[in-house]
Amino acid sequence: MRSNLSRIILGGLAALALSGTAAVAFGAPSQAQPSPTSSDVAVHGAATTRAAHDRVVEYWTPQRMRNAVPGDVLVAGKDKSSAGGSVAVGRPTVVPQAKAKPAAAADFTGGYYTGGGEIRDTTGKVFFTLAGVNYVCSGSAVSSGNEDVVLTAGHCVNEGPGAYATNWAFVPGYDDGARPYGTFTARQLTTTTQWQNSGDFDYDVAFAVMNTLNGAHLTDVVGGQAIGFNQTRGQYMYSFGYPQASPYDGSDIAWCHGTVVQDTYGGSTDQGLNCNMTGGSSGGPWFVNYNESTGLGTLNSVNSFKYNGGRLRTYMFGPYLGSVAQTLYSSASSL
Repeated sequence: MRSNLSRIILGGLAALALSGTAAVAFGAPSQAQPSPTSSDVAVHGAATTRAAHDRVVEYWTPQRMRNAVPGDVLVAGKDKSSAGGSVAVGRPTVVPQAKAKPAAAADFTGGYYTGGGEIRDTTGKVFFTLAGVNYVCSGSAVSSGNEDVVLTAGHCVNEGPGAYATNWAFVPGYDDGARPYGTFTARQLTTTTQWQNSGDFDYDVAFAVMNTLNGAHLTDVVGGQAIGFNQTRGQYMYSFGYPQASPYDGSDIAWCHGTVVQDTYGGSTDQGLNCNMTGGSSGGPWFVNYNESTGLGTLNSVNSFKYNGGRLRTYMFGPYLGSVAQTLYSSASSL
C-alpha cells in the first residue's frame, strides 16, 4: 500500500527579525511521576540552551524556509496497515483551551481559510532538518500545564523509525512570510514509541515542548486550543494546515471539514476526512466541536497521510487520540 502524506508547510517568508536580546528559558525536564504506560513515550532533547536556541533561529533564514521540502516525502510509500489491530482507548477526557477569547456546516473539501478567530494565532508552521534536508510541517499550540506544547505529527519530529529532527522551530500565525509572534524553538521533542520504533501510523502523533521567547510561554502569547482523548469516532471534524503543492502555495492557512470515515482501505485504525489539502499540511490540527466564529475547538487528531490510489485517495487520514496519545500529552505537559 503506497501512500502520500499530506503535510509540511512552505512558502515565501518575509521574516520578522527577532530581538537579539530575546529572553529564552531553558532547563532540564522536571521529574514527573512515571505512568503505567510510560514505555509508550519517547522523549528527545532539542535546543536546551540559549546558544542552541539562537542557532536554530539564525538557521531558519527566509530562503531556507522557502526552500524547505514538504515532510510528506518522509512517509511516502510506508505501510499504513495497523501493527496492533486497535488503538488503546481509555476514559474520554478533554483538557480545556488556555486563554480563550471572548453548528455544523456543510462539508467542505478544502480552500484557504478566510475567517478569523483564535485558529489564526494557534496554528503555525513547523520547520526542521533531517539527514541534511530541510522540511516543513504544520502544528498547533495546545493548552498544557507548562504552557509550552505544540501538537504535530510523529513524522514531523522523528523518521519513524530513525533519527530525530534538528533545528526544530514553530512559527505561530505564519501569514505569507510574516512571523507575527516570532520563532519558537523546541527544547524537547516527544512522540510515541510505536512511531519511533516502527513507524506505526496508528500512533503518528507528537508533542514538541517549546522554549519561552522574550520571557513568555507560547500559550501566554497565542493561546492554546483544548485537546480531547478517547472521543467518539465518526464525528464531524475540521482540519487546518499550510498545504504547499497545487492548488496551494504554502503562504497561508487552509482548511477543510466534514464527517470522518474509518480506514477501510489500507488497514490503519485512523479516520479519514475528504480533503484536498496537499503536502505541507502534515501535523496540522483536527478539531471536534469547532466554532467558526471564535476559532476554537477541541483538538482530536492531526493530518497524517493520504493514499496514492483507491476509493479513499481524496481523503486525509489522522490518528485516533487514545490512551497512548493521552499519556504522551501528559508527559510533554510536565516537561
